[in-house]
Amino acid sequence: MNFFAFIILIISPFGFSSAKLLGINYGQLGNNLPSPYQSIELIKSMNADGVKLYDANPEILKLLMGTNLKVSIMVPNNEISILASNQSKANEWVQNNVLPYYPQTMIRFLLIGNEILSYSTEQDKVMWFDLVPAMNNIRSSLKALNIRNIRIGTPLAMDILQSTFPPSNSVFRSDISESVILPMLQFLNKTKSFFFIDVYPYFPWSSNPTNINLDFALLNQNPNSHYSDPGTGLIYTNLLDQMLDSLHFAMAKLGFSKIPLLISETGWPTAGDFEQVGANVYNAATYNRNLIQRLTAKPPIGTPARPGVKIPTFLFALFDENLKTGPGIERHWGLLRPDGTPIYEIDLAGKMPAAKV
Repeated sequence: MNFFAFIILIISPFGFSSAKLLGINYGQLGNNLPSPYQSIELIKSMNADGVKLYDANPEILKLLMGTNLKVSIMVPNNEISILASNQSKANEWVQNNVLPYYPQTMIRFLLIGNEILSYSTEQDKVMWFDLVPAMNNIRSSLKALNIRNIRIGTPLAMDILQSTFPPSNSVFRSDISESVILPMLQFLNKTKSFFFIDVYPYFPWSSNPTNINLDFALLNQNPNSHYSDPGTGLIYTNLLDQMLDSLHFAMAKLGFSKIPLLISETGWPTAGDFEQVGANVYNAATYNRNLIQRLTAKPPIGTPARPGVKIPTFLFALFDENLKTGPGIERHWGLLRPDGTPIYEIDLAGKMPAAKV
């Protein structure tokens, strides 16, 4: 059996990977947003399966008690190093941020930092090497409390890869592959957790719109928009599958072909600065509706390298967040306006056609 066939066939569902999860990222970097109570009610009304937070906000975690929402909480980047070096601090973090709410609040994911491998100052690089030790210490804290159904991981961005095209050529960046990614994969494999990835087809498409078909980026079915990976013969009909499979192949090259992916963020901007092409409501509605239809398909679609495998996903984001810095698109990923009305209609059950805005 050749290497690429091995990747496709050796697939093992890890716990949650066989369960449906379509959730929403709930960020709070805005001065015009609804209250946490109103926001949780809105998430429930959208029939989401889960909510991902960027901290462990006590008010929100209390409001989530007794709901059926699967919850993801996060350790801030600036606390990673102390948790890595001090088991008692990790114990204290779990005692303060998990135990008061669990199990009434269905905390299912505990994420250590956010996209920390995208930062490259010398101080940031120290934190890279604290990532897995922090994961281990938090896991020890949970085990000591006999909490065994919370998966630990860290959301990473696509810049952890040296290349993504074609997927079969993909490898992790040389500065992190052996030193950071490999021990992280060993941890995820041992604990049956997920590789959490923030994946946005908008960015590679918008940086090269003349060479990447818009239908390919928006997940539209277009017979003229596909390509065959010369290394495997696998046919790709959309950019998201290409990006996800590039991770599958990169992991397999380090000896891990079974770790499931969880999409911790994905979406499409509804507006942006003048030069930010393609950021509009129509494209955002098209991408998210196509995405939801794929994620809710029965049987599951998966990707060309992992057909039939469900991919738990959190959409980005619940609201536009007007206090975010950077280019205009940073403030325009929301599904809802601050008054709670939809920017465009969306159905998390996957029954709404992409063309309706």
